[in-house]
Amino acid sequence: MEKPTTYCEYVRKLPKDDLNRMYHDTEYGFPLTNDNELFGRLILEINQAGLSWTTILKKKENFRKSFDNFDIKKISKYQEKDIERLLEDSSIIRNKLKINAVIFNAEKVIFIQKEYSSFYNWLMNHQTNNLSQWVKLFKKTFKFTGGEITKEFLLSIGILSGAHVAHCPVFLSIKKIKCNLKTND
Repeated sequence: MEKPTTYCEYVRKLPKDDLNRMYHDTEYGFPLTNDNELFGRLILEINQAGLSWTTILKKKENFRKSFDNFDIKKISKYQEKDIERLLEDSSIIRNKLKINAVIFNAEKVIFIQKEYSSFYNWLMNHQTNNLSQWVKLFKKTFKFTGGEITKEFLLSIGILSGAHVAHCPVFLSIKKIKCNLKTND
């Protein structure tokens, strides 16, 4: 049996209640406009580095709870006691570099929100960037956002195309959502 070459092929034969299948069918590549949800996705992508995506999906709600429902303002104010709490929390990935990066990145997003009124607007302001430009921008702006993390984050929130192959049923759903978002802008 050939190894699947796309996420769409990988999940096609998985049961509907499989975490990867549910993520693929309802979240991956779907546009996000809410700043806290965008930041939450970035938190997940940062924490996935070196691990399987399945591990992150299993812990997704734990991350949401441990990181104050992905509230950027609250996370940006985390102190040493919060870092200690997170390092002791076995329900998430306990990596001090990643935790510190999340806090630093929250502070950066607060700054971005002041300048662009939202993280989403900042992303849209750069939407014509190619992947190389995105990677440079993210490396300049954030911590722990190398090429793969940046690419997967942007694919997962619908900014970069390619999350789904054209014959994937989810592809057409996302296309309709994107058209509606443009119409409402």
